[in-house]
Amino acid sequence: MTATPTAIRTIRVELSANPYPIAIGAGSLAQLGEQIRGQGIKAGTKVLVVTNPVVNEHYGATALQSLSAAGLEASLLVIEAGEDQKTPATVGLIHDAAFERRLERSSLIVALGGGVVGDMAGFAAATWLRGIAVVQVPTTLLAMVDAAIGGKTGVNHPGGKNLIGAFHQPRLVLIDPDTLATLPEREFRAGMAEVIKYGVIGDGALLAELGAAAHRDPASGLASQAAVGPALLQTLLERSAAAKAEVVAADEREGGLRAILNYGHTLGHVVETLCGYGTYLHGEAVALGMRAAGELSLALGLWSQAEHDQQQRLIAAAGLPLAWPALDPEAVLACLQGDKKVRDGKVRFVLPLSPEAGAQTGGAVYGSVIIRDDVEAATIREVLARLA
Repeated sequence: MTATPTAIRTIRVELSANPYPIAIGAGSLAQLGEQIRGQGIKAGTKVLVVTNPVVNEHYGATALQSLSAAGLEASLLVIEAGEDQKTPATVGLIHDAAFERRLERSSLIVALGGGVVGDMAGFAAATWLRGIAVVQVPTTLLAMVDAAIGGKTGVNHPGGKNLIGAFHQPRLVLIDPDTLATLPEREFRAGMAEVIKYGVIGDGALLAELGAAAHRDPASGLASQAAVGPALLQTLLERSAAAKAEVVAADEREGGLRAILNYGHTLGHVVETLCGYGTYLHGEAVALGMRAAGELSLALGLWSQAEHDQQQRLIAAAGLPLAWPALDPEAVLACLQGDKKVRDGKVRFVLPLSPEAGAQTGGAVYGSVIIRDDVEAATIREVLARLA
């Protein structure tokens, strides 16, 4: 990667205990070592870069060169990183490398890749020597706007997604939009699902930007980096990062407000689990989950058909799936009970809410969504039949 670094925009995650920056700038991967040293990391510190084969081919050398130039003792671990590899066994490979490279409590792990790499490397850092530093360097749109920010780390269990994990905030998040140049379009589209999520849950300005792009090209105006363009892409990255930073700073461990970031995820995780990891990309499943959540809101009278249609247009313009898979409704209900957000046996749904609807009985309102744990199984069955 040889791009000349441009000015870096910094957004801070203002946690009370361990605040950290999100640095966004084209070509910034070449400044990785310098950025890490700027966080108080000393010369000679051991750094283990964890990445996957494809990302390593394009960006591994740039990352290592930058780290070495900054006086850091860098080494590389390449792992397979599909969703089906997101297991305790793969995290064990990172632990093995940490042992072999003699990582110390002052050492750090750099996660260079998409959300799967970030989750596993972050979890390995959280659990090695009871916690060492991690730096997130996301190379997919989905990881840039969501997975790399906020400190959620973990792996999947056969019974459900991300059931094994820990909160472990990064020391730094470095976002280089230039790394998206080698991202497959399907992966880019998957990331757009998370961007749309931020618009629906409360960022009206972002929703307007997305709507304008979709209006210009309803079929594919949000479906590729080329269609979005560099100026809008920078805006999407900054607004999404700022939205997540604000929510995480207010609720680091998902005691209340942070749950709104799960919009589309509850039923999206059901799709991933029942269809088999890898059938749908995470963002594709989230898009299906947003459609299903929208239908639930319609059934409960929480938002209008016009608002639901607007969401559907954005999902379509991003080239994301809208056709709900053929899933047994009873299997869906059973899978929902295994969701990590279940409390006292009640499934918590994050549902979009019209401003006109106001506060609804039985739920907590945050911005443009409401959290409900009183959705009846009969209503879920009715919506699943409507989706089929």
